[in-house]
Amino acid sequence: MKARTIKRHFREGLKNIFRNGWMTVASVGAVTMTLLLVGAFLGLILNLNHMAGKIEDDVVVKVLIDLTADDEQVIALGEEIEKIPGVATVLFSSKDEELSSLIDSMGEGGDVWELYEQENPLNHAYIIKADEPQATQQIADEVVNFDHVESVTYGQEVAQNLFKFTSFARTIGIILIAGLVLTAIFLISNTIKLTIMARSREIGIMKLVGATNGFIRGPFFVEGMLLGVLGSIIPIVGVLVGYKLIESSIGGMSSIGFVEILPFNPFAWQLALIILVVGAGIGIWGSLMSVRKFLKV
Repeated sequence: MKARTIKRHFREGLKNIFRNGWMTVASVGAVTMTLLLVGAFLGLILNLNHMAGKIEDDVVVKVLIDLTADDEQVIALGEEIEKIPGVATVLFSSKDEELSSLIDSMGEGGDVWELYEQENPLNHAYIIKADEPQATQQIADEVVNFDHVESVTYGQEVAQNLFKFTSFARTIGIILIAGLVLTAIFLISNTIKLTIMARSREIGIMKLVGATNGFIRGPFFVEGMLLGVLGSIIPIVGVLVGYKLIESSIGGMSSIGFVEILPFNPFAWQLALIILVVGAGIGIWGSLMSVRKFLKV
């Protein structure tokens, strides 16, 4: 396509936007509201998935060894655990290490446990890491039946609850976004339909003098794309500013281990680019619907 033709399409597309007045405003507003929610839900879902993945990666199986087990039995248990399919690492933690870890985790309140350093009542333990987090429960179920195992604990429940919430949020977000996207496409389609109807005589003359279908359709595709791009400006600014503020606020919650969102750079810029592409896509799809349904060329 020649540069002069492309320039003509953009010029006519811009004229159409101003020619349609309030319908243009309604279309841009619909796209804006749609993309605001797209950006918000997409950012929320991706960060929830990130935090869920972080929790999942940190899930380990802790095996408390029976206090009556001697050194040979403890070693034999560890070797038996290592043979389980799906086990990545097996780390032995002595009861002294367990006590030290407990004291550290309790902060100032841990001083009370220092009284037990001479006669440590805690168990030796094995810390098991699975190759795949999904195999954690299966490994735990198998280890609990081994000899000299007092109990088995793992934090899979926390991750599973977070995954359920993530799935619920994703479903609601997709339904809401899909409804708004369809509304935006419908409004853009009607806006371009008005342009087509207003220029029906001009289009007929263009056909008579030999204008191709692509030449006639060009300005309408440009108009739809520009409507989508205009509607993405406010959501992009909102995403960049809002995410920066959220990142600053979350920074003060660093003591909460799993509250760790994706870094502003490059995530926010990538999200902004997605919003721009989705906006342009909504506009082009709306124009395509109008051209196919109402423009008989």
